[in-house]
Amino acid sequence: MDFRSSDTIPGPRAEDQLPHTAEAAVKLVIVGGFGVGKTTMVGSVSEIRPLTTEETMTQAGIGVDDNFGSETKTATTVAMDFGRISVSDKLVLYLFGTPGQERFWFLWNGLFEGALGAVVLVDTRRLEVSFDVMGRLEERGVPFVVAVNTFPDAPRYPLEQLRTALDLAADVPIIECDVRRRASSRDVLMTLMRFLHTLALTGRLS
Repeated sequence: MDFRSSDTIPGPRAEDQLPHTAEAAVKLVIVGGFGVGKTTMVGSVSEIRPLTTEETMTQAGIGVDDNFGSETKTATTVAMDFGRISVSDKLVLYLFGTPGQERFWFLWNGLFEGALGAVVLVDTRRLEVSFDVMGRLEERGVPFVVAVNTFPDAPRYPLEQLRTALDLAADVPIIECDVRRRASSRDVLMTLMRFLHTLALTGRLS
């Protein structure tokens, strides 16, 4: 029996193909608690159609997942989000968004592997979640910047006050952002890249 078919498997769309001029790639991870905007950030800044692994939330998560501040959220990332952005003709960034629900945090170790740096997204309504997130990055030796996602109904605080509340080192950048906006998400990534460059120049980037 001939199982061959005239049907061909389509390749990637032209806009999703890696630029032929690309010479280097950097892996970055977007981390944070549940509902802080990781999927939105990857989707807003990616130059390719982002890969998402969102699934509909069910009653099984009641009492297990902390969705304070995200009560209207109906879907959640269960594995990862993936996107790509070109910084220049020769350098591309691969973006990996982590799942936010704590029961999926065991997947983080694999996503952290090979990552040069990370963005920690923060919701001021749930700052306490950020400590575990930053602790995991510090344990793995992954440098990070903190981006405060400015939700419309979230309280606003001076960044230096948030730095103190999060017990951030003086050299760790902290900025505000609106992850729905491409330019804002891009600025966060460029802040991370500048921070990594500084660490490399001073011999602190492993």
